[in-house]
Amino acid sequence: MRGPDISALVDEGLGNCSYLVDLGDGRAMVVDPERDPRPYLAYAQRRRLRIALSAETHLHADFISGSRELAARGATVVAARAAGLEHPHHGLAGGETLDLGGLSLEAIETPGHTPEHLAYLLRDDGRPVALFSGGSLLVGAVARTDLIAPEATEDLARSLWRSIRERLLCLPDDLAVYPTHGAGSFCSVAPGGERVTTIGRERATNPLLGAPDEDAFVARLLAGFGTFPTYFLELRKVNRCGPHLYGEYPALAPLDAATAERLLDDGAAIVDVRPVEAFAAGHLPGSLSIPLRPQFASWLGWLVARDRPLVFVAGAGQDRDELVRQCLAIGYERLVGELSGGIDAWQAGGRPVERVELVEPGEVRGTVVDVRQRNEFAAGHVPGALSVELGEAASLASTLPAVPITLMCGHGERAMSAASILAAHGRTDVAVLVGGPADVAAARGLRLVV
Repeated sequence: MRGPDISALVDEGLGNCSYLVDLGDGRAMVVDPERDPRPYLAYAQRRRLRIALSAETHLHADFISGSRELAARGATVVAARAAGLEHPHHGLAGGETLDLGGLSLEAIETPGHTPEHLAYLLRDDGRPVALFSGGSLLVGAVARTDLIAPEATEDLARSLWRSIRERLLCLPDDLAVYPTHGAGSFCSVAPGGERVTTIGRERATNPLLGAPDEDAFVARLLAGFGTFPTYFLELRKVNRCGPHLYGEYPALAPLDAATAERLLDDGAAIVDVRPVEAFAAGHLPGSLSIPLRPQFASWLGWLVARDRPLVFVAGAGQDRDELVRQCLAIGYERLVGELSGGIDAWQAGGRPVERVELVEPGEVRGTVVDVRQRNEFAAGHVPGALSVELGEAASLASTLPAVPITLMCGHGERAMSAASILAAHGRTDVAVLVGGPADVAAARGLRLVV
């Protein structure tokens, strides 16, 4: 018997999946939608479906939920009663079932990733056909438990062990599992490219579930935690209270150079989203380089306070709508505008620009500072390189050696962000590698250290 039609809508930058489920009667349900409703509405329209339900597995820390935007267009929000949402919704507790016609949705309490977490078991005429596991059981991993409070981390890890062992692994081995968090998500504790799995596969191959007992599971899980963007600590509250409704997404206002200069003097962050090479060739003094790419939002949320006004410098042909979408996706809403005319307009008024030297893999000199995540560094780095995660660059700027520095990451984007941070702290002897550790090793005949 063929199961319901389930389609994944993937945010590669944040590493998350939302799911659109055809309920078989002209209606659709979306699970864990991100803030911009347009992809879900467009997909449903192409399928001649009406989005009737928007189900939340938990209070998200890494993105603003889109359920409220979908509710404004007629959907009913379904969420854990324990989440305490302060906007209209249908609350469920573990064991309760929502009748969807021929289908039904059963809430399964799965605390761990968050205290209020629910997984949703979709049944077709009583037969289990899909599990939406949110941030509990992932592909080859589980979601982290340290995003609430340090003192709660171990207790939540123990709850997660019990949730998975007692409530999920008792489900049929061939049951398809659709997690929200996946490859590239800072909520996940393991990388991987696959998005969907099964109960049986995870029982047999998930390294964390292979732990012999609860204590071993907790030890393995906690040992795998890395750092995460600081904005994660703010969005659960936003999602509980209910984010601002936009309807139509805003556009960036044009700003002349004098206005941009005044805003910079008043404390606005000037975020330059142009490619690395363009920023290196000339940029506003004090501006922060975060090239516009799928991972833009994560690094914005890591490097800039959420309440700070933002002024952008963009290049010709860059997607302003995508820039706004990524900012709003993580709750960055003080989008003052864009420097009209870009860097050329700034220079036309006689205002100064700064530059950063780019170096090829064979030209690396001075102290090498690798700004990748520590797990990336541990997997292979240039001999003698210092490890300073990009998120720590501002706090550690004064501790770096007072000698010329070459910054590196995997390709150059994060290294340029670090260079702009160090420049704001007065460092002028900084170069950026175009490439990564493997390129340096190949150019110099080195072996990477692991």
